[in-house]
Amino acid sequence: MIIKKFQGKTEEEATVLAKKELGSTAVIMNVRTVKSKGLKALFKKPVVEVTAALEDEPDRSTYKPILPTATVRRTVQSVKTELPEETVKEVKYEEPAPVSRESRKESKESLEEKLNSIHSLIEQQLSREVMEGDFEEDSDEQMAFFKLIYNTLIDNEVDEKYANEIIDELGKIRKTGSGIDIFLANIYQKMILQFGQPSTVTPADEGAKLVFFIGPTGVGKTTTIAKIASKLNVDDKKKVALLTTDTYRIAAAEQLRTYANILDAPFRVIYTEDEVKGALDEFKDFDYILVDTAGHSHHNEAQKNAMKQFLHCVDGVIEKEVYLVVSATTKYRDLLSIADAYSEMTDYKLIFTKLDETTTLGNLFNLKKHTGAQMSYITCGQNVPDDIEQFSPQNTVKQLLGGR
Repeated sequence: MIIKKFQGKTEEEATVLAKKELGSTAVIMNVRTVKSKGLKALFKKPVVEVTAALEDEPDRSTYKPILPTATVRRTVQSVKTELPEETVKEVKYEEPAPVSRESRKESKESLEEKLNSIHSLIEQQLSREVMEGDFEEDSDEQMAFFKLIYNTLIDNEVDEKYANEIIDELGKIRKTGSGIDIFLANIYQKMILQFGQPSTVTPADEGAKLVFFIGPTGVGKTTTIAKIASKLNVDDKKKVALLTTDTYRIAAAEQLRTYANILDAPFRVIYTEDEVKGALDEFKDFDYILVDTAGHSHHNEAQKNAMKQFLHCVDGVIEKEVYLVVSATTKYRDLLSIADAYSEMTDYKLIFTKLDETTTLGNLFNLKKHTGAQMSYITCGQNVPDDIEQFSPQNTVKQLLGGR
């Protein structure tokens, strides 16, 4: 992994420098304002410093998994399994002794403490090589740490295969002199890189930007559109028009019409593809045209085909983006089915709603890994426009690893 710092007058300037040197796949890990020291501080303005990271291509030729799935599968943690002696030697793993409630609490608090100071640890790694403790290859402390991380991810409903991938990654840096803090920082950084930089609604290069919002019924699409429209209109002073193709639910159309009236934005109900094209001519001088779509069963082929035609009827005519809106409370298996169904129609970015209704965030990581789609926004309540924000990989990973 390559980690470097870049400075500029603004965050945007520093980010451009980072992307120029490390490439577009580089991920911003941290942003801070740096003031000059001493007398220089009187004459120089503070600069913005970003910490950017780029993951190296993994070398799997010499890689050997640390914890096989069978030895850490959560569903059998309570069952004591006797392994043949030669198997134990091969994987260098022994079932840890029972952990008392007090010890478990101390381990959890220790993990949260380390997560709370993880950025300072990364800063230390950038400035010098950190070597903490000489742990042997089969250190009990390391193995207990791996198990703690694994169980924490599973408790947060990260899919078992992705949790095992994360633990397996530790095998590539497991060596004498690598302390627990180094392992934690490595996992933290790699998970942030896997989430990637969020991508939100941006202006078109020229003319209006057409933005479709798709997703199943009941996930909060209409409210999410209202929140985004409000921020674009009120905060960014952009001209926004609202359309809906949801002719099945009168209440949804009326709800969006109400929000349009509040924002003093034009509103149209669209029944055909020709009406979509007509709206493009009518609102060609606007900055954004946001389109609400009908939620439907992702198993209904006729409705899927109709949706696909709507999404592609303006291809080559106007610059567009598509956002798949899903609820963080939806069962993981259903999320996969929904994501796959919409992937057959179009490429999209991900918006997760109802984060205030769940205590686990594993579905965010799971769906990102499954689809490869860019993360965008998260919502955490019904208040318009307050309860929406740009997805933060840093905050999410911290929570997935047990931080508050």
